[in-house]
Amino acid sequence: MMIRLRVAAEAGAVHRALTDATAMRTWLAEHAEVALPHRYAFWGPTTPAGDVPRQELLHVDERTLRFGWRVDDTDTIVEITLAARGPGETVLTLTQTGLPGFAEMVTEATTLSQLHTFWALSLVNLVDHVEGRELTPKCDFTTPVMRTELFVDAAPRAVFDSLLDADTFSRWFGAKVEIEPHVGGRWAMGGLEQDTAPAKIVELEPGRALSLVWDDGLVASWELEGSEGRTRLTFVQSGFDGNRPPYGAWMGWLSGFAELRRFHELADWRPRWLEVRVEGMPDGMLVLE
Repeated sequence: MMIRLRVAAEAGAVHRALTDATAMRTWLAEHAEVALPHRYAFWGPTTPAGDVPRQELLHVDERTLRFGWRVDDTDTIVEITLAARGPGETVLTLTQTGLPGFAEMVTEATTLSQLHTFWALSLVNLVDHVEGRELTPKCDFTTPVMRTELFVDAAPRAVFDSLLDADTFSRWFGAKVEIEPHVGGRWAMGGLEQDTAPAKIVELEPGRALSLVWDDGLVASWELEGSEGRTRLTFVQSGFDGNRPPYGAWMGWLSGFAELRRFHELADWRPRWLEVRVEGMPDGMLVLE
């Protein structure tokens, strides 16, 4: 698995956020211990298999951080590299070995299959932390309750339209989607040709509410409330087996909402995602720069 994204900051600032325990407790995990070049660890309820620290520092310098992370009795290696792209901009690349391919990622059969979207969410919070923006709520792996609120500096109708218009959604989310924008219409991640079991729209109130339901009973619901040009967006995921919460999907949505906020709030918005590779991911599914 590989993720590459841009950060509007110098590499030194990004490196400090990656290796400072206080910063890590903000964007990454509740608990972090760092003593370079010997120790680099993080754990807690918003870390997969986070009951104890499971990392082992392998290498660190001004542009590279590499550590082992044992998950599901599998030894993986995470490597993060930084490269200057221009004045005040850094390209961050993260790779992790030992992760399953796209098909298993979608089924969320193991904790390993949730690490793709764990890093997507963690990295967008790293970027917003370095850039001085409000962070997106993390995923709590100790509870099956999946409900969150966030605020967008835009009117509810504008936010709603960016959820329902397929082209706009694909731009900020970074993945192709096809939407039939009416109650009973299909909602297909990757497009109707790729998604053989698309969700159906079961609630649609322009500017206020949208709900999708999948064949397995999973429900995703958005509620929007506005005041003085700002929107409170409440997102709920429900209808799943409480013994197997779909944490991977939840983190995928949360990382997308971070970009939704940027899309509406930054006059010079550009997608932060530059490249994403997951073994077996269908061609044409992602919409990147």
